[in-house]
Amino acid sequence: MKPRMDIATGRRQSGVTLIECLVYVAVLGILLGIGTAAFYFCWDHTQATICSADEIAAALRAGEGWRADVRAATGTILKTTTAAGETVAIPEKGREVFYRFAAGELRRDVSVQNHSRLLLANVKMSAMKTEMRANVTAWRWELEVTPRRKEAAVSLRFTFEAAPATP
Repeated sequence: MKPRMDIATGRRQSGVTLIECLVYVAVLGILLGIGTAAFYFCWDHTQATICSADEIAAALRAGEGWRADVRAATGTILKTTTAAGETVAIPEKGREVFYRFAAGELRRDVSVQNHSRLLLANVKMSAMKTEMRANVTAWRWELEVTPRRKEAAVSLRFTFEAAPATP
């Protein structure tokens, strides 16, 4: 009995060769590699955006707290600059509030509590200055925070202004 040649020929034509399979696997590997790299690129930048948003929120909380302290001042606000850093003393009712910038950290101290609270940890620059306006001495605080992640493409610079309620 002779095998039928048309069945064998049909199978040979509809099959996939080993070389074609290797090409498909290589293309799939390249596409998966590119997709994985794109995913991790997006993941890193998403994490940097989250960190930047947290740093922005912390800086805004610190700025609003500083503005509230300046508005509540009952006496003359004093600024002291040393080699270690800058200190601003704000007298309030029955206490004195200190804002200290040193070694890349910004702290808020209250004299009656003997407690120092860290407001911002990655501070690149902090400068509190007075500005004379009509009948008031206003205060300007310029703040720059260093982003925690190198992927962050945002410059974190802030300016806060306040004036004591009693001139």
